[in-house]
Amino acid sequence: MLPKQVRSLVNLHNLNMKNFNANIIGINKLKHPSGLFSTGSICPEFLRKLKKNERKPLVTSINELKRLARREKKQRQMVKEKILQPPENGLLVKELIPIAHEVYTARTELFACVSQVVKSIAIYTCSFCGEVHVGHPPHKIRTCNVAGSPANKEHSWNFGNMKHILPLVESFHLYDRIGRAVSHNERLEVDRIPAIVELCIQAGIDISDYPTRRRVFPAYNIAGKIIDFEKRFPKEVAPGKGMVTSGFWGKRRKSSEENKLLDIQSADKLDVAVRGMEAWERMRSGASKLMQKYAVQTCGYCSEVQVGPKGHRVRNCQAYKHQMRDGQHAWQEATVDDLVPPLYVWHVQDVKSGKPLVNELKRYYGMLPAVVELFAQAGANITDNYAGIMREDVALPELDEEKWVV
Repeated sequence: MLPKQVRSLVNLHNLNMKNFNANIIGINKLKHPSGLFSTGSICPEFLRKLKKNERKPLVTSINELKRLARREKKQRQMVKEKILQPPENGLLVKELIPIAHEVYTARTELFACVSQVVKSIAIYTCSFCGEVHVGHPPHKIRTCNVAGSPANKEHSWNFGNMKHILPLVESFHLYDRIGRAVSHNERLEVDRIPAIVELCIQAGIDISDYPTRRRVFPAYNIAGKIIDFEKRFPKEVAPGKGMVTSGFWGKRRKSSEENKLLDIQSADKLDVAVRGMEAWERMRSGASKLMQKYAVQTCGYCSEVQVGPKGHRVRNCQAYKHQMRDGQHAWQEATVDDLVPPLYVWHVQDVKSGKPLVNELKRYYGMLPAVVELFAQAGANITDNYAGIMREDVALPELDEEKWVV
């Protein structure tokens, strides 16, 4: 323990240092009204790319997963009925059906907006590492570090399209979401559709090309096994047979979507960008709400996604140590970023300058999802959700001033 007088001097010294730093920050704000240099700014780190031998972070902790597994094992040994709630019992969650329709409509509107904006804003992709850049000219940041890339790590840019900023994540379409999983021999017999569309179908969307089973009677869990009593009661005894319940709403939704597409094609670029930004936010927020009830699985080492309470059994994993798993995927709970991956690109603050981003100032540049960056360059306002990674509170120094920046 320090003497009382010494502790008082230490506390006084710390107080003086805090006041001195506060004054320095205030001076920097006056000199650079647009923001600060790296000193004094609060900028979170960018999402780190996982190595090949690293597993995705778990949504639920491993201790919690073990506790749930032990509890389920005890329940199976007791051989009693476990009451299941929708959607675990095969029934739909009625409160989430409008959200499923909203997500599906937002996805359709998003693709229409992106297809219009990419006609006026260039998309570049690296032929070696696949990195994407939005806007002209492409950046000069040397981050190409893959097999076959140049020694100076500079990117080899080619023109891209909307599939590079909206990567497609597919999932096996399940006719019965609580039925058995897709086996390896059925991998070519089951359709693969976009995972977010499969999530909307399981949550209540009816698409004629991808039929799904809608139960009238709930399923039960007895001793860890799903018992479906609906098999004993044929569908012909159910009331309302032959009635097309979704015909009127399907026709109305189809006509409204066609009208939206016509409006998007006739609108100017700014209006299209604003509508696209809103559609992107609605799609992600709605998908997050659906995933709170409807389970989605992802592989811990690769980008494979399966919508449903359990993953499939197709042995097509080529990620880290797949030989030890016989090609099986290491399934775990998925997040909305696995379902709708935000492909992060470098953020261009001054689009009108026409100067490319340089490698010497890469730690002062921000990043944004490719779709958000596309709409931002078209004139749409960016929400506060991305304020931290944009690094707009950091003033970009000139190349001759870099050595003076701490």
